[in-house]
Amino acid sequence: MTLAVVLILAAGTNAAPINFNREVRPILSDRCFHCHGPDKHERKGKLRLDQADGKEGAYRIRGGLHAIKPGDLEESELWYRITTDDEDDLMPPVDAHKKPLAVVEKDIIKRWIEEGAKYDTFWAFKKPTITPVSPKGKGEWGDGPLDRYIFDRLKAESLLPSPEADKRTLLRRLTFDLTGLPPTLDELDEFEADQSPDAYEQRVDVLLARPQYGEHMARYWADLVRLADTNGLHTDRPRDFTAYRDWVIRAFNANQPFDQFVRDQVAGDLHENPTVDQQIASGFNRLHLIFERGSVLPEESLYRNVLGRVEVVGTAFLGLTVQCAQCHDHKYDPISQREFFQLYAFFNNFAGEPQTGPAEPNGIQEPSIAIPPEHPIPASRAMVMRERTPPRKAHLRIRGAYDQLGEEVPRGTPAFLPPLHVSGEVPSRMDLANWLVSPEHPLTARVTVNRFWQQFFGVGLVKTSEDFGAQGEWPSHPELLDYLAIRFVESGWDVKALVREIVLSATYRQQSDAPPAAYQADPENRLLARGSRYRMDAEMIRDQLLMVSGKLNPQMFGKSVKPPQPPGLWESVTMTNEVFRPSSGPEIYRRSLYTYWKRVMPPPQMSIMNAPSREFCVTRRERTNTPLQALVLMNEPEYFKLARACAERTLLEAGDDRGKALALLHERITSHKPTAEELAMLGEALDGLLDHYEERPALSKEVAPDPNTAAWTLLANSLLNLESAKVRK
Repeated sequence: MTLAVVLILAAGTNAAPINFNREVRPILSDRCFHCHGPDKHERKGKLRLDQADGKEGAYRIRGGLHAIKPGDLEESELWYRITTDDEDDLMPPVDAHKKPLAVVEKDIIKRWIEEGAKYDTFWAFKKPTITPVSPKGKGEWGDGPLDRYIFDRLKAESLLPSPEADKRTLLRRLTFDLTGLPPTLDELDEFEADQSPDAYEQRVDVLLARPQYGEHMARYWADLVRLADTNGLHTDRPRDFTAYRDWVIRAFNANQPFDQFVRDQVAGDLHENPTVDQQIASGFNRLHLIFERGSVLPEESLYRNVLGRVEVVGTAFLGLTVQCAQCHDHKYDPISQREFFQLYAFFNNFAGEPQTGPAEPNGIQEPSIAIPPEHPIPASRAMVMRERTPPRKAHLRIRGAYDQLGEEVPRGTPAFLPPLHVSGEVPSRMDLANWLVSPEHPLTARVTVNRFWQQFFGVGLVKTSEDFGAQGEWPSHPELLDYLAIRFVESGWDVKALVREIVLSATYRQQSDAPPAAYQADPENRLLARGSRYRMDAEMIRDQLLMVSGKLNPQMFGKSVKPPQPPGLWESVTMTNEVFRPSSGPEIYRRSLYTYWKRVMPPPQMSIMNAPSREFCVTRRERTNTPLQALVLMNEPEYFKLARACAERTLLEAGDDRGKALALLHERITSHKPTAEELAMLGEALDGLLDHYEERPALSKEVAPDPNTAAWTLLANSLLNLESAKVRK
């Protein structure tokens, strides 16, 4: 958690007792745990400040000195060390390259010690519990528990929620958030005209039932599990995961319970009689980067493959940086190196080659299965997970080196989490999968609902959606997070029910317009006193251009396609003779989810918009704003062609009515009808473009067949780029 957030969250509550998890632990974790935390090998002075008791705990006495003496500031060595002017005694030490504690941080530590220096189990490692919300007063905002949790927090901060967004903004927001696409003009008109009290609710249900919902949800999952079309690393040869991607889309559309979604991916091959779908789902374990034969030793390849499996499980389901315990005990969270390799042992017994080569058809490596022709997934084969016999032993690796074997370790899970229930003589991956989705598990449901919240509000209730550990951020609304986690589990892990509750809430439906002071006080909208505004992701920007141009190819499933891109990019990074050959015809207009993803050179039109390489697990994308993004949107040839198609389509529909064409273009691109002032500005811009191209006929022909179409193309291009550069609101 960043200090700024800690202080914001603590503001206004100084009269209340210090909350150890919210206010103290982040300071200790940031400044102290590296040398006085869980890692016993790096621990200094035989003192650990991540726990109170024990011979090295914070309450211990050594040489007559108390590290921390509850209630006694002067007898607490910690207080002296963080306030002294003596550089030899100051903590954190100067050579630690960490900032000394700020005045407000020292005050938190001071008050905490004076109040008894009480420790508490880390919030994310406790089982979620329901905290009652205040009863709704007459005329108060919000109906369900979700809104009441938000309202209680706003009330405590002396804030009020914002009014509901207008119908067009609301439908645009909702349609993008549930399908990744904008609404059509007919849908906007119908929704605006529908005065029935359940009009919005009906629209939610319609959108949740659309097949585009599954495509949109699968895109987020692809970032998380590193779904790509190549091996990555040196030669980065093709590797066909069509069947797995299509299974994910179908699973979301069918609303497969999330606990089954997890089981099938982590251990689908271990069902008693696994179906074709369950075996395809187990390909989740094959999504890691993989070395070419001859590039490194097979033993190193195997080791790195297993590390990749452990990392994605730790990130996707536990929300922890378990990989930090690969070389030593975790410095911040209670995961020892031995426990890391106990998790490693679950994924070490793979019955297949650890490396790849050019001989595999379509990059399909064994083990794989043939997909029956009658199966709805239009693929011929799928890579799957499979156990080997006899089982491969697992060893701790000294300092994380693949060739430095330490003690043999059995399969197991970290001791600070609920115990693993074993169904046979030896724990299996299915036991691990069942453990991950056990109702007793404190992390999986929290981590999952937080990511879904992040999809709809731009930032999670826990901002660090990849890290729920000690270095992660304290939740903005911890009671709401627990409520959603418990409700998710009790619903049977019903994803659509969770999504439906979120988008039906008054919190989600607020307008995003607010005074500048509100954005300055809460720039990321953590308190949720308004609708969230944030830049759309690369795929949403591209798919919007495809749709408003009328070019979008709605074909679902099947192999990835290669929209045109600048020449020579692949050649600049590949170690083979592989040359990029673009797809053609309607294929290039398929949704961005189906774009071929080469790990060492992702689609440039999307990577410039912060799409990841898919080499690592990504729970949240960065959102930057650079001149390069504007240059791509204004000049990328394929985007420019889409702008011309949008202009031509609009002119055809409007006929000779210039005013109608301007209004239609604005509405098609923004989902809003222009005001008189906006219409006048568009007309003025069009006149300037017409003059420009009529005076330069040669330049005009580079854009379109005639100056009029060229001018409209530039106007559409400008509008599309302005709208794409704007936030989703």
